[in-house]
Amino acid sequence: MISNNSKSMERFIKLIKNRSDIGAGTRGSDLGVDAIEIAAINKDSDYFNQFEFDDVKSHNESIYDKNRNAFAKRIEHVLEQCTRVCYSVRNNLKENFFPIVLSGDHSSALGTISGIKAVYPDKRLGVVWIDAHADLHSPYTSPSGNIHGMPLAAALGEDNLDCQVNKIIPETKQHWEELKNIGFPGAKVSPENLIYFGVRDTEAAEDRQIERLEIKNYKVEEIRYRGLKTCVEEALVKLHHCDMIYISFDVDSMDCDMISYGTGTPVPKGFDQYEIIEIINRIIGSKKVVCIEFVEINPLLDTKGNKMAETAFEVLEQITPSIILPLEEL
Repeated sequence: MISNNSKSMERFIKLIKNRSDIGAGTRGSDLGVDAIEIAAINKDSDYFNQFEFDDVKSHNESIYDKNRNAFAKRIEHVLEQCTRVCYSVRNNLKENFFPIVLSGDHSSALGTISGIKAVYPDKRLGVVWIDAHADLHSPYTSPSGNIHGMPLAAALGEDNLDCQVNKIIPETKQHWEELKNIGFPGAKVSPENLIYFGVRDTEAAEDRQIERLEIKNYKVEEIRYRGLKTCVEEALVKLHHCDMIYISFDVDSMDCDMISYGTGTPVPKGFDQYEIIEIINRIIGSKKVVCIEFVEINPLLDTKGNKMAETAFEVLEQITPSIILPLEEL
């Protein structure tokens, strides 16, 4: 836990730009980072001139390679990309930066989580996953083979073999084991330290995992019925024994009809941006958040111009002032 005797230090934001979409089933989320920057420019904001940034090298050309791993598409390249993200997050945390990771598809979250654990291997990590999807599939259970539906399974070290439907080849198995061990050997997060907000589109294998692992999911209707403040405070109580928290924000957690369809897997009946802002800001208020990630903005699918990126930038602008605060040293 954070020590009362530890010295307070100022933290500076570093933007990590990860323009990779090779873990997704639809091309275009690699353009999400640039779409957010365009939204800032059109808003006459100098946000992206205020902070240092890292550009993570991508491997998006691998989308054209012949796919040998049908149940974990391009897994060898996702492994490489997550390793790059891991190194970037690790190095910036070591230099006392607060990473805001702007990514393409959600498979990159495994790299981010791995980078955090590489720096703090003995600390307990809490994960707040704001998403329409559970992302708990493995190559053994995935109906699509898209790895953006698998990052939490890898982070938890869970194969879910009880629900196996796919027979994977040895190459896939080897890369999957390597994915689970990026940055830090074994599981990066415990199920009791994972909390969902807004998950509402799952498959049976994921439902089985959520039930078996007793993962709490604050659904949109529950938050609106019980009150957002009440639910977030309850979530923070569940994570009270965690030393640090990572927030992963997938824009498909927002309502596609109300916001836009500018994401690879849109789902209706989600949050609005004001609820997202309040959820994230209240969690940042715990002073345990060490990293935030934004994912799955796809301007190629946006039927309302650049609306999804504009909304994501609105969230980014509104949560940033909460981050720029003194942080107790871990």
